[in-house]
Amino acid sequence: MEFFVEQNSVVRKIWGKSDTVLFIFAGASAEFALNKAVDWLYFTGKLPSDPLGRLFSTVSYARKIVFSSKDDANKAIDTMRKIHATVEENRGAVIPDWAYRDVLFMLIHYSIASYELLEKKLSDAEKEEVYNVFYRVGRRMGLKDLPISYTEWLPVRETHLQENLQKSHYTSDLFKQYKKHLGPIRFKVLIESQKLVVPSIVKKLLYFGVFSLLTPVIPMYKISRLIKLDWVLKSILLPSDYKAQINELDVHSD
Repeated sequence: MEFFVEQNSVVRKIWGKSDTVLFIFAGASAEFALNKAVDWLYFTGKLPSDPLGRLFSTVSYARKIVFSSKDDANKAIDTMRKIHATVEENRGAVIPDWAYRDVLFMLIHYSIASYELLEKKLSDAEKEEVYNVFYRVGRRMGLKDLPISYTEWLPVRETHLQENLQKSHYTSDLFKQYKKHLGPIRFKVLIESQKLVVPSIVKKLLYFGVFSLLTPVIPMYKISRLIKLDWVLKSILLPSDYKAQINELDVHSD
């Protein structure tokens, strides 16, 4: 069987651990809220009513692609494209190509940033490997103007950050929804987690401080993983409604 992502790929290591995926989720939830096309997600009503579920859905699709055969991964990508096409038809407008690229770029950036935060620095070749996987996803979705390599992508990513992010009433509302669904303590943990992985422009737009309260906690958390106590922290910090989904994220971690 031919897999979409090779079995020994670093991409499987990144997406095979729940804590790494949760940091991807945290970072994307911050940048998502600033995207100029976030109104598209408000159009269906699904994002404000269930922001965590909507983001988990995106993460679940990405994981399905990473751990599936090439045929099944392509089917998942095609399904994702059809879902968006239906939204476009209902609204009578087309989601801009740059908005699709932005979401793809988030998955690339936060995959690398989250793994490097919790595990180790990636080599240039490994970063290229991460980029190539999502590049192929983008190509399958029909996205245009995708750089062909990680190094060519870096300045394009920077341009996207400069041009496509803004703080709006959608941003404020989305963070209110995060707080409502998480509760004040978990929401605070989310904010501190976001500070560790988001680019500087995101920090600036969201008025984040430079220092995260989680910075001194990360080394201790790494130790807790070694002695298998990280599940205690996760059970305290994560919403009970999503614990089953989060536990499933570790299925492919071996």
